[in-house]
Amino acid sequence: MTLTLESIPGSSGYLDLFPDRRMSYFSNMYVLGLTVIAGIGGLLFGYDTGVISGALLYIKDDFEAVNQSSFLQETIVSMALVGAIVGAASGGWINDAYGRKKATLLADVVFTAGAIIMAAAPDPYVLILGRVLVGLGVGIASVTAPVYIAEASPSEVRGGLVSTNVLMITSGQFLSYLVNLAFTELPGTWRWMLGVSAVPAIIQFVLMLFMPESPRWLFMKSDKEKAILVLSKIYDIARLEDEIDHLSAAAEEELRKKKTVRYLDVFKSKEIRLAFLAGAGLQAFQQFTGINTVMYYSPTIVQMAGFQSNQLALLLSLAVAGTNAVGTIVGIYLIDHFGRKKLALSSLAGVIISLVLLSWAFISGSSASSSGVYGWIAVIGLALYIAFFAPGMGPVPWTLNSEVYPEQYRGICGGMSATVNWISNLIVAQTFLTVAELVGTGATFLILAGIAVLAVVFVILFVPETQGLTFLEVEQMWKERAWGSSLNTESLLEHGNSS
Repeated sequence: MTLTLESIPGSSGYLDLFPDRRMSYFSNMYVLGLTVIAGIGGLLFGYDTGVISGALLYIKDDFEAVNQSSFLQETIVSMALVGAIVGAASGGWINDAYGRKKATLLADVVFTAGAIIMAAAPDPYVLILGRVLVGLGVGIASVTAPVYIAEASPSEVRGGLVSTNVLMITSGQFLSYLVNLAFTELPGTWRWMLGVSAVPAIIQFVLMLFMPESPRWLFMKSDKEKAILVLSKIYDIARLEDEIDHLSAAAEEELRKKKTVRYLDVFKSKEIRLAFLAGAGLQAFQQFTGINTVMYYSPTIVQMAGFQSNQLALLLSLAVAGTNAVGTIVGIYLIDHFGRKKLALSSLAGVIISLVLLSWAFISGSSASSSGVYGWIAVIGLALYIAFFAPGMGPVPWTLNSEVYPEQYRGICGGMSATVNWISNLIVAQTFLTVAELVGTGATFLILAGIAVLAVVFVILFVPETQGLTFLEVEQMWKERAWGSSLNTESLLEHGNSS
């Protein structure tokens, strides 16, 4: 098969030749519905990360052992992250072996079991078991949803549709703050907060029973008939034939070189190593630039501005989560119009400015006789940070990881890079307060700004532009990056390779 821009459906050359076949974000409600249903996994992800901070206040009231032990408190929070690390690490293999649909159903079952155990926990140790199970479910879902959405998406809107999963994450965080507020007066407050998360998991389980398997996964498993049935609901007849021919050729190529992919195989192939470096590096920098610590620290920033009310702190958490969600909506539009790489770089530039502003406010506020003005500067820095982070470094790492790996590596590499994200999350969560106590909060934000500068260098050097490229074009791009133009292939990805 000769690779040309015009021969690959979904490529920029193909869509220039046939502009009437180009699809928009809202042009196919079947794909959008599939995206939203798969994205419920993202909602669970966001809800779980947001709800525990409010629930912990009431858990301490019910369990004296928790109230007396900061270690138990940290364990209750962090064991969900440990579960997510294991879930993400195993989720890639589950996806490749059993498919995206079954992986999602499994994640829902495990998450629901964890939510029920948490709600009924008679002591902190059973609660911790529930947290581990919930983390396992979230970890599997964090790998599965982006890949499932990407593989069912037309290439020209793939970025926006995968970013919808990130919108579901931020919406889940926003929902968790609303739930925290709603259940404060009920008996068994924290049990309701944690137990109610089973509801969306059950809803997703039921809806997923009626959803198809990923057409690409079906092709790779030689179930062409089912794959064509799914594709016929996504594309019109003119483009459908081209998509089938393209996927058939890709499937034949994959089957020709088919072997059982193991974790170490990722590091044996130069092009896969480069792809994994870009994907996993972005996931690490997403966490090490401090998003979760800035979100966590927002109530303290408000108190520094001179407001001591707990209710105001909760309202601020809502405002921060709301800004995060709105920023993600902006990202959904920009990611397929502005490009992944440019969006990440502009986002990081804003993050650096915001972190420097936050650092200056904390350092100056601690030495000034009146910290009120600097408190307000810190609030502005916080708002700017969220506004810059949410459209770019929020969705770009997840989108890029759903599209940069060849089919046979997509599940396992996606799982490994998601594991990097969760491990980075755990490291930052466990070290932030310690570092802040050692060097001061202002200096800690300055360290995060320095890491964001490193992230800019990393993106420039190692992250390609994948906007509008088909999976086959992306795979060809990595081969060219790894081995140069000696492959004697057309430089159809020149703009992605040189960005």
